[in-house]
Amino acid sequence: MNRHELRIIAMESLYQHLLLGKDIRKCVFDAMKGENNIDGFLYSLTIGTIENKGIYIDKINSLLRSDWTFDRLSILEQAILLMSFQEILANEAPKAVVINEAITLSKKYCDDSSYKLINGVLDKL
Repeated sequence: MNRHELRIIAMESLYQHLLLGKDIRKCVFDAMKGENNIDGFLYSLTIGTIENKGIYIDKINSLLRSDWTFDRLSILEQAILLMSFQEILANEAPKAVVINEAITLSKKYCDDSSYKLINGVLDKL
């Protein structure tokens, strides 16, 4: 699988975890159709993201407009932002690449204007 496909699996797994409160490892296992061999990049984008979730939520809240909070975002927007923060801050991926991927995912899976919010938050990081 390429990195874009792994990001989609990570987004789906994070979405399930955030929406249902299901253990992230179980979400990844289910998304991988029972495959136990998890790519290191996918592991970082899922398990790593949840390990740093509180820190990332605080950072996201500080970058949102004063009348918005992380909890007001859709679950998919939350998943994309958390995953993007992990990729930029922990994986040290190029910010432009991460922003481009986040915008691509949000245009495909979120509301029509979600990509603008995601772009704005990640650009401030």
